[in-house]
Amino acid sequence: MSGIDLNDMTSPSLPKIAVAETLAQKIAALDPAKLPSVVRRKCEELLIDVVGLAVTARNEDYVKSALAACDDDGPCTAIGHARTLSAVAAALVNGTAIHGEDFDDTFEGGPVHAGAVIVPAVLAACERHKRDGKAVLLGLAVGVETMCRLSLVAPTLTHKAGFHPTAVFGAMGAAAGVGAALQLSPRQLVDALGNTGSMAGGIIEYLAEGAWTKRLHAGWAAQAGIRAALLGRAGFLGPRTVFEGVHGFFHAFAHTAGGDYAALTDGFGTQWVTETLAFKPYPCGTMTHPYIDCARRLGRRVGADDIVEMVCDVGEGTVHRLWEPLAAKQRPANGYAGKFSTPYCIAAGFVRGQQGLNVGLSDFSDAAVRDASVLALAAKVRYRIDPKNPYPKNFTGHIRATLRDGSVVEERQPHMRGGAQEPLTRADIEEKFLLNAKHGGWSAARAAAALKFLAGLFDGPLDLSGLRG
Repeated sequence: MSGIDLNDMTSPSLPKIAVAETLAQKIAALDPAKLPSVVRRKCEELLIDVVGLAVTARNEDYVKSALAACDDDGPCTAIGHARTLSAVAAALVNGTAIHGEDFDDTFEGGPVHAGAVIVPAVLAACERHKRDGKAVLLGLAVGVETMCRLSLVAPTLTHKAGFHPTAVFGAMGAAAGVGAALQLSPRQLVDALGNTGSMAGGIIEYLAEGAWTKRLHAGWAAQAGIRAALLGRAGFLGPRTVFEGVHGFFHAFAHTAGGDYAALTDGFGTQWVTETLAFKPYPCGTMTHPYIDCARRLGRRVGADDIVEMVCDVGEGTVHRLWEPLAAKQRPANGYAGKFSTPYCIAAGFVRGQQGLNVGLSDFSDAAVRDASVLALAAKVRYRIDPKNPYPKNFTGHIRATLRDGSVVEERQPHMRGGAQEPLTRADIEEKFLLNAKHGGWSAARAAAALKFLAGLFDGPLDLSGLRG
């Protein structure tokens, strides 16, 4: 097929200009020097947040397993490790570590976790191909924007189809971000995106017993994006109708080809949803956060023994992942499963609220989820679907507790703290980084040096060696 004009092969039933072609033109036109300051700042904060998460998880068993599974050493940095890897292996290990504790950023409209995919992919590709900090900035901005916008095309349908949106949209976002950083042409970007459609995946069966595969999804998507971008750069042809085609990406992963593709392309490069990226205050499933806030306040008002039941109004789209089967969610199989159990998170939040404490990493150990006092309270938690709940456009919380004397107390949280309506400050994000680095075994001096380095990464040549070991 070499030398053939693909436009001459377009079937009358196919669009003259495909969605991927429109997107690729917009990506190729971007200049990192002209990115809005708010986008640059969000990318800086994202970089700081995810590197801290890679460090905090570096000694965990699942990260050790991912690292041991890689047999392709190379020049690229696995954050917090002395061993260096190929670009795809570094992206796999770093993405798995960053997403591992479910403490990473969230795009509320999706929901997707962009940083754990896009940052590892772009850093590894730029390190391997000797690109500078400006290329990293452009790659991060493009990758995050693409991934988040993709999640708006057919909201909630990917989860309903049994797939993890971070995994499938992440692979596409990573291909776009790496493609932008490596300065692929529009044609090469279309091929990269087309090839990615056959590389994406990630089922949500990890929910059954708290298996590790969700952690892997971010790293796998990151390395898939690198592979796809390099194939596109080398001229490997991908379907230009990868998104809207009758056998395309959304048909496969959302069971529809009729999504809102304008949500992906309209205003791309001029209007940035990246600005609204949320940073997590708790290391667990995003939609549980407003309920934890409610529970912590409730724990300061009443005693656990006084509660007969707690009923939560919820969005229907959260039930199959965070509430059912209810008996299993009230007694999580292990610490990781506890992160995706709203009953457990509520009970932990209530107990910590009584103690004047936060909900942190230690609340999701295997020992913590066997705490008898927490489990006794979790058994009193149930849900009812509120048809007016705004999920996924907004994450809210509402707990209605009935007490032994027949009285009722309620707590509401109108939005996710850390999100667009109540963002964490730069100081909050830096404090989170320092705490995570300490948890991962770095000294205060080393953490402070890394923080200073990350804040200036976009302004010069790329040297990640200081993040190793």
